[in-house]
This record gives sequence, C-alpha cells and structure tokens, in this order.
Amino acid sequence: MTYTGDLNQQAGFTLIEIAVVLVVIALLLGGLLVPLTAQIDLQKIRETQNSLDEIREALIGYAIINGRLPCPADGTIPTGQTNSAGVAAGQEYRNPVAGSPYACANVVGNVAVGVLPWVTLGVKETDAWARRYTYEVTATWADSKDGTGLSSCSVVNGVSFQLCSNANLDILSTVGGTSIAANIPAVVVSHGKNGFGAYTPNGGARLGTSRDADEAENSNGDVNFVSKPMTPTFDDIEIWVSPSILMNLMVQAGRLP
Repeated sequence: MTYTGDLNQQAGFTLIEIAVVLVVIALLLGGLLVPLTAQIDLQKIRETQNSLDEIREALIGYAIINGRLPCPADGTIPTGQTNSAGVAAGQEYRNPVAGSPYACANVVGNVAVGVLPWVTLGVKETDAWARRYTYEVTATWADSKDGTGLSSCSVVNGVSFQLCSNANLDILSTVGGTSIAANIPAVVVSHGKNGFGAYTPNGGARLGTSRDADEAENSNGDVNFVSKPMTPTFDDIEIWVSPSILMNLMVQAGRLP
C-alpha cells in the first residue's frame, strides 16, 4: 500500500512548538541564574568579612608596635598617585601643619576620617566589590603624644592612649536606636554591593549618598555608625576595634601597665 499523505506535516516542529520550547528553556535558565547570583553575592560577603577580620588584627598589631592607631588615608587620591602634600594613596595621612592639635590631617570633632591606610597596614586596598574601606579613628588614639589630656591614670611613654583613655565612636542598631558598642576607638566599613558612600581606587569624591538613613550614617563623618542585618537597601559590613580587647592585648605585650 502506498501512502499519499502530505509529507510536510511530518517534517520537524511547527513554529508554535519551537516557541513553546524556547519559553520553557528561558524559564529554566532564569531559575538557575537567580541562585547563581545569590551565591556570588554570598561569596563576596564572606570574602569581605574575612578581609575585615584581617584588617582588625592588623590595626591591633599596628597599635601594639607603634603605641597608637594609624591615621586614615586620603580617599580622594587615585591608586599609585600622591596628593598635594606628597602623601601617597594608601598611606596614613599625618598632619603636615606644625603645631596642629591633632596628628591626623583630616579631623572633625576629634574624629579622624578617611579610608583605611592599606599600604601602611599591609592589607588589601578594597573590598570584594573593588571599593575602598571607610576608616575612622578617635584622633587622640592616633596622635604621637603620650596620653593626651589625661591626669586620672599613670601615663606610659610612647603610647598615645592609656588605660583611662576614652574613645568616642558609637555603634548603633539604627539611626537614633540602641547602642551596640560604645566608646569605640576605630571603625572600618565596607559599603557593600551598592557602594553608596565609598571611595574607589580612582580617587575623587565618594559614590552617591544612600537614601537609606542607616547607610548614610556610615559615611557622613560623624561619631555614629549603624550595624545591623542586611536589607534590600542596607548592605554595609563593619568591624570595630574593642577598647577592652585592645587594652588587654597592650597590657599582655607590655606596652601598658
């Protein structure tokens, strides 16, 4: 028996069938990309947290060796260049003005502000999103004077801060919220994936200010910082130097009595 039907009806898929297959493939790929993006974000968060832990150790080690915490670096200087005072990017920026009350160059209300001096500390310049870390330090904990303004405890030569010294940075749960840690001498901030408030290796001004008030608090140069779980608008990651831990390690190292 000879088949005389239309052979075109048996040849391949119709355009509608191909379109349906393409839609299904697109949906499957979309479902795979979301978890992959989330995994990449988590990896960058872990990488940044590990770097911040190393930075805290470097800050404490620097204080034990030098008797003070380092001044911030100038965040506006592009990597590999110097500013008008001849200070290179990544080096702590000491005050070039003779007789200045503060050893650090950029001080606002006894807080030295800028970026982490990565060259001085020998750590990474940027977080996992290729942006510099904001760094603030109580100015009297980074000067070259012995126990500035103190009379309530014995002053050890060669150490900027003493056992009775008070720092002035505070970590809050939210703007105007409860205190998580008070009287902190130094804070380091990664501005996360969105990067609001961060300096880049290209130097210049900070990236735009966040509309999230808690994020904006971490780059406004005052004494308050916010540390809390991440939200869609808040992705900053912070570490700080505990005064109690720093003092204890200074005593163990024989730098303080």
